Amino acid sequence: MTRPKILFDCDTGIDDAMMLFYLAARVRAGDAELVGVGTVHGNVDSATGALNTLRVLELAGFHDVPVAVGADRPMAQDVHYAVDWHGSNGLADLDLPDPAGTPTGEPAPAQLVRLARENPGELTVIATGPLTNLGAALLLDPELPSLVREVVVMGGAFDHPGNITTHAEANIWHDPEAADLVFAADWPVVLVPLDATHPTAVGADWLARLAAHDSSVARFASQIMEWYADAYTPTLKRRGAVVHDALAALLALEPDLGEYVERPVRVELRGELTRGTTVWDARSLPASDTRRPVRVAVGSDVAAFQERLLDAVLSF
Repeated sequence: MTRPKILFDCDTGIDDAMMLFYLAARVRAGDAELVGVGTVHGNVDSATGALNTLRVLELAGFHDVPVAVGADRPMAQDVHYAVDWHGSNGLADLDLPDPAGTPTGEPAPAQLVRLARENPGELTVIATGPLTNLGAALLLDPELPSLVREVVVMGGAFDHPGNITTHAEANIWHDPEAADLVFAADWPVVLVPLDATHPTAVGADWLARLAAHDSSVARFASQIMEWYADAYTPTLKRRGAVVHDALAALLALEPDLGEYVERPVRVELRGELTRGTTVWDARSLPASDTRRPVRVAVGSDVAAFQERLLDAVLSF
C-alpha cells in the first residue's frame, strides 16, 4: 500500500499543533507523506497560523514542508478568532521564537489546486479549520473534486450541542458558505464532528503522563495542553481537554478505528439562531437528496486514539 499524500489545511492553535505532532510522527515512521500545509483564519489569523505551523513542524524536526498562507476572512461574514481557547497567539500565549522558515508566498487555495493536479487521485486533504481555502479552491478549479482522493474535515455537530452557538460547531460557523460548498462537491468527504471528538477528551492522568517526559516536544505539548485544559475544565466538569483535530488525522490514516454513518450534509446559512449548523436527515425514511453522501464519524476507539496521540508526541 502506498503512503497517503497529505495536505493539511489548518488554523494552527493548540489542537492543530497536537495534530501536527501526531502527523509528523506518522510521517517519520513512513506511514504518510506530508506534501504541504495551508493556513486559514479561525483560531488565529492565517498569517499567525502559518508561523505557528512552521514553529511546530521545526520543533518536530521538519524543516522543508511548504506552508502557504490562505484566506484571512470568511466568504460572507466578519472574521472571528478563538483567543479564549487558544491564546492571543494561538499557542497558549507562550513567548515563542520566530521560526527559521517562512511561508512560501503561494496562496493556500492555489497550492491545493496545484498539488491536486500534480498528484491526481492521490491527495488526502485534512481540514481542521474553517473551510474557506477549500471553498475557494473549488471555485478556482471546478475539476478539483475529481482530482482529490479524499477530504477529511473536523467540524460540525449533529446529536451534540454546538461549541460556539447552541447548534453550530466553530469551524463550520466561521464560514458556513465555504462549508456548504465543500459538502456539496462531488468528492469523498469524511466529517469528524463534535459527536465523535468530545468522547475522546483526555483527562488528568493523560496530561500527567505527558508532563512526566522532558523532551522539548513533550515540554511544549504539556505547556499548551495545560492551557487548553484550563479552558476546557469548566465545560468537561473535570480536568481535561478535547484534542478535536488529532482525531481527524487518526481517522484519515486509520479509518477502521471509527464508526460512521453516511448521509448527505447541508449547512444552515440563514437561520437567526442556527446559522452554521450542520444538518442531516436522520429519519428512518430520509428524503431524497442529490448530494453525495458524507461519511460522518459518530464514534471511535477512544483508548486507541489517546494512546496513539500520546505515543506520537513522546516519540520525539
